[in-house]
Amino acid sequence: MDAKADSRIKHLDFIFIDLFCVEISFVLAIITRYGLADFVQLITNSNTDDSKAFRLVNVVIILAYLVFMLFTGPHTGIVKRTHLKEFWNVVILNSEILFTLFTFLYVIKVSAIYSRLMIGYFFVFDIAVMMLFRTFRKLILRIRFLDGTDSAGVLLVAQTDTAEAFVNTLMTNNSGFYHFKGIIFTDAYTEPEFMGIPVIKQKEMLDYVKLHPINDVFMLTKSGGRLASAFINMGITVHRAMDLETPNMYNATLNQIGNYTVITSTISRATMGELLIKRICDIFFSIIGLFFTAILTIFLAPIIKMQAPGPVFFKQTRVGKNGKTFKMYKFRSMYIDAEERKKELMSQNEMKGLMFKMENDPRIFPAGNFMRKTSIDEFPQFWNIFKGDMSLIGTRPPTLDEYENYKRHHMSRLAMKPGLTGMWQVSGRSDIKDFEEIVRLDNEYIRNFSIGLDIKIFFKTIGTVLGMKGSK
Repeated sequence: MDAKADSRIKHLDFIFIDLFCVEISFVLAIITRYGLADFVQLITNSNTDDSKAFRLVNVVIILAYLVFMLFTGPHTGIVKRTHLKEFWNVVILNSEILFTLFTFLYVIKVSAIYSRLMIGYFFVFDIAVMMLFRTFRKLILRIRFLDGTDSAGVLLVAQTDTAEAFVNTLMTNNSGFYHFKGIIFTDAYTEPEFMGIPVIKQKEMLDYVKLHPINDVFMLTKSGGRLASAFINMGITVHRAMDLETPNMYNATLNQIGNYTVITSTISRATMGELLIKRICDIFFSIIGLFFTAILTIFLAPIIKMQAPGPVFFKQTRVGKNGKTFKMYKFRSMYIDAEERKKELMSQNEMKGLMFKMENDPRIFPAGNFMRKTSIDEFPQFWNIFKGDMSLIGTRPPTLDEYENYKRHHMSRLAMKPGLTGMWQVSGRSDIKDFEEIVRLDNEYIRNFSIGLDIKIFFKTIGTVLGMKGSK
């Protein structure tokens, strides 16, 4: 895996922060050089030559940043940098932007009409603002890594003579991102812990993965090919040392972890670039979706309150990527005792398997039926998409009770973020009565993921919603 590409997807937050800093610094530079009154005049009279000239400079600065971000990887290892290294990185990045800007203005022979002092102000302001915001963001990340909120759960499969060195290497090179959840030894080891990390028996593996969300498995043993395949089929990314046999390692890429070169394999074929585009689209559409959610709330809140007194929004714990739990939000379409009454209705479940669904569900109040048929009860999930718990397109997020009864092959559904819509939803969700068919469709999406497939599902979803199909 290319380290620069990896940093771009892992640190999308820093890219948006940098772009925000660039815009803030550009505005501050104009105000400092020309005054607040002239700045207001520039933005209110957008058709003047001065306004067009400043917009041109702004566009060049943003494009220069994006080019250097794509090709130089300024965010690689950003979390573990010292303040001095971070300052030097910010200075270099802004120097590259400044050089590009001056070169562009010189080539098009208009540099004389721009204030060098204003551009100098931008250079100084952007270094200071970018340094401040990056430092603040890294502080938040380190806190979240320490409490396990954003860290990646790791299992290690190794022999006793190789485990200690790798644990020390990963702890030194992970910036707090990786968090050991357990070790599976392939040779004799009888103690319950190793270096403070729980030791897991292979027969307890599935139950342990359910209780402890696992993102990655590192394998440092020549045996364990079947174990590697089992993890991959559970949707977990597997890394195997280069000098080991690597059977059944599909969608494989090279990666570097400290001094270890590993082959990384995952059930999903998604590239870092595709995931970056997917996340940008998620943020864009979630902002639009939240706007409509606010409008819908104004109209739906009094109806929900009148027909079924209680909260407007329904909040439920769901299981996301790699088993991490999150709170999913919907407009409430059921009476407040719906969860308790579900136990009484299980005998009428129309689904074969772990999910529950029944036609004419008595727990749904009248307006709730309309909300479900039109799918407007799903709109609050745009908040989950904006936060990054979910994606616009993905798999269905299981409830906790469903997840607790998962078999090993069901776990593969968690290899990607759950979605507001997906393959199952556009395949006629009310007509599918077998949970194994839903698993098959979700796996088909994960194994064949592409931006083109997401676009196809997106437009199919629009047709499904407008036609109110498959939403009984």
